[in-house]
Amino acid sequence: MNTEQLIRTFVEYYEDHGHRRITGSTLLPPPGDPVLFTTSGMHPLTPYLEGRPHPLGRRLVNVQRCLRTTDLDEVGDSTHLTVFEMLGTWSLGDYEGPQSLDWGYRLLTEGLGVDPGLLHTTVFGGDDQVGPDVSSLRLWQERGVPVEETVEDNWWSNGPVGPCGPDSEIFLWTGDTPPRSTPTRDDRWVEVWNHVMMRHRRLDDGSLVPLPQRNVDTGLGLERLASLLQGRPSVFECDVFEPWRRLVPALWPLDEPSLRLVCDHLRSAVVVVGDGVRPANTGQGYVLRRLLRRVLTVLWREDPSRGLGDLPGELVSHTLGHFRQGGTEPVRRLLLEEERRFRRLLERGRKVLARPRFRGPLGEEDFHYLHDTHGLPRELVTSLREE
Repeated sequence: MNTEQLIRTFVEYYEDHGHRRITGSTLLPPPGDPVLFTTSGMHPLTPYLEGRPHPLGRRLVNVQRCLRTTDLDEVGDSTHLTVFEMLGTWSLGDYEGPQSLDWGYRLLTEGLGVDPGLLHTTVFGGDDQVGPDVSSLRLWQERGVPVEETVEDNWWSNGPVGPCGPDSEIFLWTGDTPPRSTPTRDDRWVEVWNHVMMRHRRLDDGSLVPLPQRNVDTGLGLERLASLLQGRPSVFECDVFEPWRRLVPALWPLDEPSLRLVCDHLRSAVVVVGDGVRPANTGQGYVLRRLLRRVLTVLWREDPSRGLGDLPGELVSHTLGHFRQGGTEPVRRLLLEEERRFRRLLERGRKVLARPRFRGPLGEEDFHYLHDTHGLPRELVTSLREE
């Protein structure tokens, strides 16, 4: 089952259970939102989780593209991506957690053919503010699915304040032995689906108050589930990365972690540009700039003659097509211009750092001077000094 079939199966299953499909937003949150990018499927729905009636009703389903800068340093392992798609469902004051978990279990096992014996779950065990999630625990016990109780690992929030609540996570065994241990003790259990019982709001003082309605918010990583269902050892080997895996190694021979980073960051940069972001020294534009510079640093480490001009247009058009974006040539031109800008910056940076003043250890004053006067970010200075 490829990702398009997986999306169709997921959406149709929930439509059959009374959910209305809503259109996913771009990576860019609405004006005034403090976050740089949409980080989860629930983010654009926050007003409705807080009680505003949604025009399509109380049961919703969608596919949302997301970007998480917090995972940048994790990219290269088998499960993390910078830009990814999240399959989501919502109950806005309608059904409760056990119903959501039961539908999720049935979709995985009956609709997608997952062996129930390869599943494990976790639930919230309670703390000094909120009691244990007994209803979720009971549901999993009735289904015969192993369940582990935790505290911090099963409390979901989108920040220090705002909507939050206990969650129950569904894990799939990926080891080459029969399932063993638990998700908190063996990382061969890979999380695929999180069901959040979003019932509370955390205030500035850390206290909790009830939300106007009891919601359920679920999120399932599309690429992660696709790789597991396709029997692939990492998200970088599911079908959405097929052209990248086919074309990039022949173009730029790289070790596996570097290949993953290059494919992820270039693909993510294409999507970010496709949603209207342009390189800049702050905000969303700086995230885009950082992605491209990390790619170029990896490519040039072994061969300075490598360049984004060699990148096959098929990879750009494939990615833009998957995310329903357009404009292959404008995207390619922007990538090449940013590469030229970075080459010029590196040349200037090497000359500046060759001065006697910067040959010894650098202090905070030096880093500030290099950034403010010469436009050299700290991470770039550190990289150049390691050459």
